[in-house]
Amino acid sequence: MIKMISVKEAARQWNITERRVAELCRSGRIEGTVRQGRSWQIPADASKPADKRIRSGSYRKNQGSSCLPLPIGVSDFRLAQAEYYYVDKTMLIKDFIDERPMVTLFTRPRRFGKTLNMDMLRTFFEKTEQDTSVYFQDKKIWACGQKYRSYQGKYPVIFLTFKDVKFNTWEETFSAVRDIFAKETQRHEELRTSDRCDEYDERKYARLAEGNVTEVELSSALADLSAMLHKHHGTAPVIIIDEYDTPIQQGYMKGYYEEITLFMRNLFSGGFKDNKHLAFGFLAGILRVAKESIFSGMNNLSINSILDHKYSAYFGFTPDEVREMAAYYGASDKYDEICEWYDGYRFGKTEIFNPWSVVNYFSNECEPRAFWVSTGSNDVIGEVLAEADEEIYHRLASLVNGETITTYIDTGVIYPQIKKNPSTIYSFLLVTGYLKAVKTTLSFNGDFMCEISLPNREIALVYHKEILQKFETMIPQSTAIAVQEAIFSGDNRKLKTQIQTLLMESVSSFDTAGENFYHGFMLGLCALLGGFFVTSNRESGEGRYDIQLKPVKKGLPGIIIELKAEKNGTEESLKQLSETALKQIQDKQYDTELRTAGVEVIYKYGVAFCGKRVEIAVG
Repeated sequence: MIKMISVKEAARQWNITERRVAELCRSGRIEGTVRQGRSWQIPADASKPADKRIRSGSYRKNQGSSCLPLPIGVSDFRLAQAEYYYVDKTMLIKDFIDERPMVTLFTRPRRFGKTLNMDMLRTFFEKTEQDTSVYFQDKKIWACGQKYRSYQGKYPVIFLTFKDVKFNTWEETFSAVRDIFAKETQRHEELRTSDRCDEYDERKYARLAEGNVTEVELSSALADLSAMLHKHHGTAPVIIIDEYDTPIQQGYMKGYYEEITLFMRNLFSGGFKDNKHLAFGFLAGILRVAKESIFSGMNNLSINSILDHKYSAYFGFTPDEVREMAAYYGASDKYDEICEWYDGYRFGKTEIFNPWSVVNYFSNECEPRAFWVSTGSNDVIGEVLAEADEEIYHRLASLVNGETITTYIDTGVIYPQIKKNPSTIYSFLLVTGYLKAVKTTLSFNGDFMCEISLPNREIALVYHKEILQKFETMIPQSTAIAVQEAIFSGDNRKLKTQIQTLLMESVSSFDTAGENFYHGFMLGLCALLGGFFVTSNRESGEGRYDIQLKPVKKGLPGIIIELKAEKNGTEESLKQLSETALKQIQDKQYDTELRTAGVEVIYKYGVAFCGKRVEIAVG
């Protein structure tokens, strides 16, 4: 009988992505493959097919006028579609018109195109003196017919963005929101002298435009401004609010959560709930703040989270869009690398790439980096992790190790719940883009049970900076740096001292500790080291190594660690055990995977534990 292997095993042997192996199976490029359910089985002796894809060379940095510039940080739709490489997302408009909900909420992670799409909606629907149809005549929506074109440029629009409302006090926040409303009111200059608005409307307009309103008056500003626009234009306006939840998160972190949620509840109730002066509305943000918290009683709200299929292809890039972009910039041969680093998200049933990172990847001459790191503030993560217990820490470390865990997900989680119940951290990490849902099952109460994992290599690196380093109270950053220096220099004496000190200080008793404990301890320590992709218990050579650190960039060393533990051992027996661990690395050729990946320098460590003592052999 022919021995068969999985797609995952073939990908490891051939040093390509699992996605590429699956594509080769589907296209019949691997002889003898067998489809079993949703997966493929491949003959163990099958050879890696030759790569017949067109390779157009390295990314051409200086294209002159031949290629459009990349839209890094461009959120103005008119500018983006006219002067930069623009990925056409205008079919979002068609899907909306076909469904026509009264109020639509989109929740997506940061830097996934929310602001650009909100500005696209504004440009499409807004009635202006300029003919804005020119921005859509070469887009997909225009080819859909007159039914959809008839909506273009027909509505007054109220457009607000709260993306910069990040202040320390409620007073400062109120002042900022008041200024935002003042500028948007001034943009509708036609209301100042409208003969269709009465004197009462004129006074309200003047107070809003001058920023001379009380908190109560401002909370009714959406209702008042929409009523005036309806009177003047004879058409109810569209209301668009971008980054609606930014001041809510800031209020939670800075201690004015009650004030901001009360204000937002009144503001949205007046603007969106039973507002006869509303044509339809859009909101975009990262979190779906629960209905009972902000959207109280709003039964007209259509929620579209990352777990919902509707509109799933319009935030972020699809595989076809990435392939087309790669071809345009002469980097078709880089598609597998882009998949490894920036693919892996799943919105509804759609596979999605991180658009911010893909664009920056091409701009950076196709050198992969963790571009998404520190593009926004998620300080709440640190606060939650400060309350995390050992189980949460180990589950997060297992995610970094490439494992999948099953957990309850509430996409409507609100900030106080996160603090009270640290296990809701998984819900927060999923909706903010740090995790992906591999498999989703609807639970009895309308929420979800999800199998979750890290989306890609970029997020694995982001975890080191934004997630795991939050555990400095358990493993101080200074210790992690000292361990990294010792590993890089091959200084086993320094490494031994650091690990032994950490064992002495961080855990009270090791009388019953076994190899599994030390494995988790070392894995957590290694996960804090920057510059490596950490894996554990993977096949390589003739067995399974304990821990491997694969360098992110060329030129860095690779590291293999084999662990052993014994009870009641002597100093001499512990040294012998560390030598045994090192010999196991060499005999079973655990460095095979690293060498196949082109890593030239590989450090091998045999580490033996007994209680709070440790011995290390270096090869």
